[in-house]
Amino acid sequence: MDSILCDELLEEVLCRLPRGPFFAPSIAVVSLVSKRWLRLYRSTKSHLFLRLSPDNGISSFLSHFPRLSFLHIIIDRDHDNVSNFPDQILLSVASSCPKLKGFHLLHEPVSLFPLLSLSTSCPLLTSLSISLSRPISFHWLVFLHSLKKLTIDFSPVPGEFEQVDSSKRNFDAELKLETLVLDGIRRGDYGFDSLWKSCKNLKRLELYHCEGIGDDSSVSSFVNCFNGLQEVELRWCGSIVNDILMRLVENCTSLNSLLIHDGGSREGLFHFITQSRCKLQKLDLRLPLDLEDNHLLAVAEKFRGLSSLRLSSCFLVTAEGLRTMALAMSNELDELALVNCNLEPGLLTTLGQKFRNLRKLDLSYNEMVVDEEFISMLASCNCLRDLKVRVCDGLTDASLVSLFKSCKQLEFVDIMNCPGIGAEAVELFVLNCLQLGVLYVEESKVSDVSRSWSLKKFIVVVAV
Repeated sequence: MDSILCDELLEEVLCRLPRGPFFAPSIAVVSLVSKRWLRLYRSTKSHLFLRLSPDNGISSFLSHFPRLSFLHIIIDRDHDNVSNFPDQILLSVASSCPKLKGFHLLHEPVSLFPLLSLSTSCPLLTSLSISLSRPISFHWLVFLHSLKKLTIDFSPVPGEFEQVDSSKRNFDAELKLETLVLDGIRRGDYGFDSLWKSCKNLKRLELYHCEGIGDDSSVSSFVNCFNGLQEVELRWCGSIVNDILMRLVENCTSLNSLLIHDGGSREGLFHFITQSRCKLQKLDLRLPLDLEDNHLLAVAEKFRGLSSLRLSSCFLVTAEGLRTMALAMSNELDELALVNCNLEPGLLTTLGQKFRNLRKLDLSYNEMVVDEEFISMLASCNCLRDLKVRVCDGLTDASLVSLFKSCKQLEFVDIMNCPGIGAEAVELFVLNCLQLGVLYVEESKVSDVSRSWSLKKFIVVVAV
């Protein structure tokens, strides 16, 4: 049979095999049939995930994947000497993968020369994730004409490090970047002035663990990327959050999504909410000591078109504040998350009656969520497609039974670490939830019956 199929036909068959995590084990078996099948199987792969150590040779290996478009590499940190290994990887990728569109290599810094080689050898790159050490330079970006998403982790240097002014290597170009993710900018870092000036097409900006946005010249050019900016995410950025929010108020009218996790101040956030000229549709806040009831009421009054509201560990927000906010908002909310918040008795019933069009609901890490109120909320929110109630100790089998009876459109459910829900209820849920695609639950609660039905209905059960 093997000899009847020519390489071209067999390759076409392998290309048409279904992909994704559900089919991964059965697809991998294809490569075990013969060396010929292994060679052709590799030639069809467009995505590759590798875990490498300095002992691994990568150049010859990558040559077996001529159609490779996306490459994700993790370096094994168990080895002591990996300092030059990231550079070797970049040079190998540059010489072996000219058609590469996406490349991910984080946590180990790369040097500028291999990075320059990658940018000139892989002009089709649309997504790049790398780590850089200081001094920082971005002049290699001018060669990546197709780049749409850039993620950079700025690795800390042990001990004292003298900053080097890289202004002489600044570039003057307009990048096509639409998404920029930066982790670890220090106050006073050189090189960001030209980056901010070149990001005039930016739609999404994510900052992680940032103490600043560059040196003095970078601060003045930062607002260049605000024209057309639609999404901003600020995680663990401390005091610079206030400054960024102030600049958004003054220079940005296109913002529709804002996420702030741990940073800023009550006054800075309130000023943004009340003075912003943008029309926010999505708001995600994790501010344990900086978000209060007056902020929520201001959100309800200012952003009438809000479709997604996510609050996490906002300990100063009261149940009465949440209730007042809900009554002041429009009923068009599509997503609501109240993770580890104050959910006192009666609140969920009010929220369910107000937001009947909810598609996504996350009540994870709330000990006060109990069957009676949860079931009452489900009776109103029968449009739910995505539900997360991870670590809700008060829920039992009754909630799960009510869930598949009330919410016929559910596709994604997370009931991980809910001790009151047992294996029998999980069986009933898998059998009766008609649209279910993904279920997160403990391994101990997945019986043979549940596993069998999930296979028949193509449900991905993530059991831990």
